[in-house]
Amino acid sequence: MYTTISGDEWDGICYKHYGSSGEMLMDKVMHANPQHMHIAVFPAGIKLMMPAFNLDEKQSTDDLPPWMR
Repeated sequence: MYTTISGDEWDGICYKHYGSSGEMLMDKVMHANPQHMHIAVFPAGIKLMMPAFNLDEKQSTDDLPPWMR
């Protein structure tokens, strides 16, 4: 779980929670919290589910955007 602070945005939340790989997981975190997908800038106190990911596994290049392959 992550509790937002005023001004949090999805990418920043993912970065804070998962580290430098977090921004690549933003879509998965958003889909884990569909009731909040419409929010771009969060107010304080929203509780978000933060799924567990194995960040040590190398990501398949098929999953990466073309400019990162």
